[in-house]
Amino acid sequence: MARKATPLFLARRSYRRHRLMDAARLLPILGVVLIFLPGLWHPADAGRAETASALIYFFGTWAVLIGLAGALARGLAPALDAEDEAEGSVPATRGEA
Repeated sequence: MARKATPLFLARRSYRRHRLMDAARLLPILGVVLIFLPGLWHPADAGRAETASALIYFFGTWAVLIGLAGALARGLAPALDAEDEAEGSVPATRGEA
C-alpha cells in the first residue's frame, strides 16, 4: 500500500532566508559578468579607447555591487543572529575583553 504523500511546505521566513543566501552566493558571479561585459561589446575597429566611460561603468558597477551586498547582508543579519542565539553562543558586547 502506498503512503499518502504530504505536500512539502517550507516556512516563509526560512524560504526567504534561503533565497537571500542563494543570491549572496551568486553575487560574485554576477559581479564578474558585469565587470567583463564591456570587453564583449568593445568594437575592434575603434581607434581609441574610451577610458572615461569605461571607468564610469567600472566604478558604477562596483558601487551597485557594494549596495547589493549591503542589502543582502542586512536581510540575512537577523536570521544569522537568530541561528547564533539558538546554538547558545553569547554575542560579545562592547567593553568586554
